[in-house]
Amino acid sequence: MLIRPLLDSDLPAAARLLREAAIEFIVHESTLEGAATFLRENDEDGLRNYVRSGHVYHVAESEGTLAGFIGIRANNHLFHLFVDKRWHGQGLARRLWQVARRAAIERGGDGAFLVNSSNHAVRVYEAFGFVRMAPTQCVKGLYFNPMRYTPA
Repeated sequence: MLIRPLLDSDLPAAARLLREAAIEFIVHESTLEGAATFLRENDEDGLRNYVRSGHVYHVAESEGTLAGFIGIRANNHLFHLFVDKRWHGQGLARRLWQVARRAAIERGGDGAFLVNSSNHAVRVYEAFGFVRMAPTQCVKGLYFNPMRYTPA
């Protein structure tokens, strides 16, 4: 498994993965409007705009296939983390997190991170060391759990 910086040519596959995972694991709990907004803001053009605005992405690639990706905003906010279902439970999310966290620190981050976790991903982030900062929130019809990671 190769973990590397995202290329522009990765965006279509990343957008497909995000959409499939979001439909299965995230937006089914949202209002119809919230689901539509989330999917629209996170399509291929949305991902491209996040990259243009300075979000830093890494992808995991296996034999030419995108297996997962992670995006970090401002060196302190884990913005996206999606892993193809075929790779769930194999440590890929943790490997992506470790690479992205290290890269954010190298870019000047202090090692503390925030994430707005879906209900589905709370246990994954807790396993990484994140803790809840507040109860589940709902903004624009989308439910999430504010969490924080503080380095030891």
